[in-house]
Amino acid sequence: MEFFSKKIDKQIASYQQELIETHYREVDNMYKQIRGWRHDYRNHIQTMKAYAAAEDWDAIRRYLDLLDEDLTSVDTSIKTGNPMTDAILNSKISLAKSKNIKVVADAHIPVKLKSSEIDLCCIIGNLFDNAIEASIKLPEKERIIRVYMDMKNTQLYISFTNFTAGKKLKKEGKRFRSSKGEGHGFGLVRVDAIVERLDGYISRNSEDGAFTTEILLPQI
Repeated sequence: MEFFSKKIDKQIASYQQELIETHYREVDNMYKQIRGWRHDYRNHIQTMKAYAAAEDWDAIRRYLDLLDEDLTSVDTSIKTGNPMTDAILNSKISLAKSKNIKVVADAHIPVKLKSSEIDLCCIIGNLFDNAIEASIKLPEKERIIRVYMDMKNTQLYISFTNFTAGKKLKKEGKRFRSSKGEGHGFGLVRVDAIVERLDGYISRNSEDGAFTTEILLPQI
């Protein structure tokens, strides 16, 4: 039984790492496009100056429209300063929006992380998945997920809040009971295991129709 459990855990970890690396490549490609656009900035200015000198205002308007479209195509919702975190955040934000869930995110990672980026993305991914699962049960106008990430002294602070169906969730031990049925809740167990291994702190609170998870991860 223990061997089987470890095998399943290894398969899930491998899948999550593959998924995260795919998102990372997508965001890294976006950054490369943005850097390329900045490199061409001087050329764009010179082109518009030439149109202005010729008083070809229609050409300038068309050129500006093209630049705006080009920039929008590589824009991302969140830029934390950490490409892999951007990958998982923007992927989950896109998923939430496809389900008509509003996401309010304020995330900054101004330092090189001590903890593994894979661990961090597993935490973010699992928290986001749980928040989305809870939100889709609500009327569309009540579907909101709030995400906050920043450094607090030498620790990375992570906070996820989502609204629930108006009732306080029941707690079993250190965790709240999963509403997704038997066999679910593995993501929360995985989050707890990662936070414990990193000597971090995790707190969950269910009050006034909102569920909040707060995590602190040491970075020294």
